[in-house]
Amino acid sequence: MSDTFNFRNLLPAKRWQRRLLEAGLILAVILGAQYWQTRGLPEGAAPPLAGVLTDGTHARVGAGETATLVAFWSTWCPVCKAEEDNIVAVARDHRVIPVAMQSGDAATVLKHLKERGIDLPQLIDADGRHAMNWRVRSVPTHFVVDARGNVRFRVVGYATTWGLKARLWWAEAFPA
Repeated sequence: MSDTFNFRNLLPAKRWQRRLLEAGLILAVILGAQYWQTRGLPEGAAPPLAGVLTDGTHARVGAGETATLVAFWSTWCPVCKAEEDNIVAVARDHRVIPVAMQSGDAATVLKHLKERGIDLPQLIDADGRHAMNWRVRSVPTHFVVDARGNVRFRVVGYATTWGLKARLWWAEAFPA
């Protein structure tokens, strides 16, 4: 008999059961954090979002065409810089309205994008009024809005290309 304490005696479950429990706990923490981050963000009918993009085209959410990714970001945000290629990749196949939040005027934002090698029209939100309408508290914040103008998904923080594309696909395949 040993005097040392052994945790294995307390948890007689098999190794796979412990791993499953650990995976479940990790998933619960991730989902809980995501729920906490998205609290207070719009659900249901999307707030109005319309304006002229930096290329001169007009953009409006819920225009009845297809699902749209509305991506709030800022030039000063390191996470936004890390995921910018993901947003560009999504924009190749889906409708995306990037909203440059509190990043200066159009010339400043376009200079930043040119330095980063990005050619994606932006909606400029220099004074933060669009962000306030959408109750965005941090960047990056992403919304998937279906063709009927309903917010279907909300993501705060880094988002992967496949994660955003999957959400857009879902919003198009299964309209609310």
